[in-house]
Amino acid sequence: MGGHVAQLDAIVVGSGPNGLAAAVTLARAGLSVRVYERGQTIGGGARTSQVTRPGFLHDICSAVHPAAFASPFFREWGLRDRVEFVVPEISYAQAMHDGRAGFAYHDLERTVEGLGRDGSAWRSLMKPLVEHIDGVTDFTGSQLLRMPRDPFTALRFGLRVLEQGTPAWNLRFREDVAPALLSGVNAHSIGQMPRLSTAGAGLLLAAHAHARGWPIPRGGSQAIVDALAADLIAHGGEIVTDSEVTSIHDLPSARAVLFDTTPRALTRIVGDRLTERYRRALGRFHYGNGVAKLDFALKAPVPWTNPQLASAGSIHVGGDRAEVRRAEAQVAAGRQADDPYILISQPTAFDPSRAPAGSHVLWAYTHVPAGSDDDRAEAVISRIEQFAPGFRDVILDYRAVSASALESYNPNYIGGDISAGAVTIGQLVRRPVLSGDPWRTPARGIYLCSSSTPPGTAVHGMCGWYAARSALKHEFGIARMPELAAG
Repeated sequence: MGGHVAQLDAIVVGSGPNGLAAAVTLARAGLSVRVYERGQTIGGGARTSQVTRPGFLHDICSAVHPAAFASPFFREWGLRDRVEFVVPEISYAQAMHDGRAGFAYHDLERTVEGLGRDGSAWRSLMKPLVEHIDGVTDFTGSQLLRMPRDPFTALRFGLRVLEQGTPAWNLRFREDVAPALLSGVNAHSIGQMPRLSTAGAGLLLAAHAHARGWPIPRGGSQAIVDALAADLIAHGGEIVTDSEVTSIHDLPSARAVLFDTTPRALTRIVGDRLTERYRRALGRFHYGNGVAKLDFALKAPVPWTNPQLASAGSIHVGGDRAEVRRAEAQVAAGRQADDPYILISQPTAFDPSRAPAGSHVLWAYTHVPAGSDDDRAEAVISRIEQFAPGFRDVILDYRAVSASALESYNPNYIGGDISAGAVTIGQLVRRPVLSGDPWRTPARGIYLCSSSTPPGTAVHGMCGWYAARSALKHEFGIARMPELAAG
């Protein structure tokens, strides 16, 4: 896309949401910007493609975007004015045995009503976070080595993480649906429970579910990427696809180069421009377990035993809290789970344009040990059948992608780790290094803008935005940040 300019101010390597957010920010500051993408299409973890049958549009990685409406970058940029979203009434659900299920509605009080004796416990856990969601986003949405703008909300959030991330996690609950519902969302971070890191990730996602919902972009996640690319090009930027960068010497001269890559790739590409001490620090950054992905083309909706599950945007297949905990512990121990936890999105329930009339697409992740090359299709299908008998009969076609194949598709997913770095308390503070400006490297003009930097994984653009702001300040002397709003 685009032609070439004689001299560049900035280069971005990688066209995922963070790379494009960085490029948009730099271009809107009046700089000449070029993005290099190794793939034939842009998008990183936010691509949509036909991978089963013609007319069936599948989100290749991310599908539902809890952080999108909360992201300060996307709010300033006006994402909701540029991309059409659907916000399901049921943000997420937990499929349980014997036709039971837990439902987290966008409406907190409706959720409370459905949780019986644990409704008031859920309200007291979530309401202070929902009512102060911007304070929660501020605290969790940057590097933690700073004073939060809303310290009281940060304290409330921290105390709840301490409760749900320790053996005290069951004390407030008397029944099994509410804790199962929370465990299902905790498991997004691919880690053992109870742990502070999994509890923090889960509580943040759960708070977003009640505050602004879990939005689904019409037409697929690619719509977000395409809108970012259009804005970049409208402000003079370029995108060069099918162009893998293996060495910084492959790139033309530029005052700033921002890498939407893992620390491991940054070290390999930049080499001895980085100090030895910094390279050693990056080498200590570690990656988590992976996911195996399945994309299904269906001739009918999933036949859930509990029919209300058909109205949920996201479904966690996993049973009760103990069952989810056991599955994640087995993966953490390097084994395939006997009864795997599965994260499901059923977008055609809300966006029928994704499939031919009467048909559906289904998106599914299950967690696996890092680097696994196991085909988990049969394990996933059999597990879904436990909660939706007859599911196998509605499958027209499917594509299974192992954790190792996912890394081949996107090198940022080392070993299938879609978070581009293990989600642990240590690595929330040191992501990827302990620094007041973790996006800036010791090498002049070299920045890291991927999900391996704060605030971590999700389609929010924040990592790229923060890196671009740092580059504008340190490389170009621009203290006043550019306007991002459309128009």
